[in-house]
Amino acid sequence: MVIAVSRPDDPRIADYRAVRERDLVGREGRFMAEGEVVLRLLLGGARHRPLSLLLSQAQAERLAALVETLPPDLPVYVAGQEVMDAVVGFPIHRGILALGQAAPAPAAGDLLAGLGAEALVVGLVGLANHDNLGGIFRNAAAFGADAVLLDATCCDPLYRKAIRVSVGASLKVPYARVPDGLAMAGLLRRHGFEVLALSPSAGERLAEVARPPRVAALFGTEGPGLPDEVLGAVRPVGIPMAGGFDSLNVATTSGIVLHHLAR
Repeated sequence: MVIAVSRPDDPRIADYRAVRERDLVGREGRFMAEGEVVLRLLLGGARHRPLSLLLSQAQAERLAALVETLPPDLPVYVAGQEVMDAVVGFPIHRGILALGQAAPAPAAGDLLAGLGAEALVVGLVGLANHDNLGGIFRNAAAFGADAVLLDATCCDPLYRKAIRVSVGASLKVPYARVPDGLAMAGLLRRHGFEVLALSPSAGERLAEVARPPRVAALFGTEGPGLPDEVLGAVRPVGIPMAGGFDSLNVATTSGIVLHHLAR
């Protein structure tokens, strides 16, 4: 259902207007996917539902074969580049946007209970930076993590920038919310997980850790890191670094850890 759009104020594309502002206010379970790789993950996935597409004229022509495979009731709006830029509120050089409806997030306990005898889980506490969150989801997908748990203070994995940085991984890797880091650690232990916590002050080195069958790695925000009460409730491990400089980006840290724990 290809629909030509010639005016930025066309009411049919109101959901795409001022994308940045809409990311920050009530989205009612909807999210914005940007770029071809993310679009294909959304269209090919079973978890979230595409509601419509907005393509520049050039991208619509380039992706004509993909558009022909879409359900006939899925609207595909096509606009010139200037009109598309005016709609979204900034120059969108990729020329590809899709509006999606998020699937209901599972309860954290149900998510863990559904994992296999061997499982790898990422736990995030206090991650408020969308770049870091997206990077961690990308690493989780790359190294085969089965799920991500987020505490109540973490930002939204379906924020447009988080989806873009994750290259669509936050649409693919299952995730669930828990109230805080202590609740996360306790829930993981009750489901048979060995819980590791990354800390530069830990006495045990990551390289010395043998992978347990069910293992979770917890990461805190940059700077403060994980709260002391969380570190005291789990098994802290660290990554040795050069003397005088002990600051790895949390997304980079997650890649090193998940590479070590992956099977």
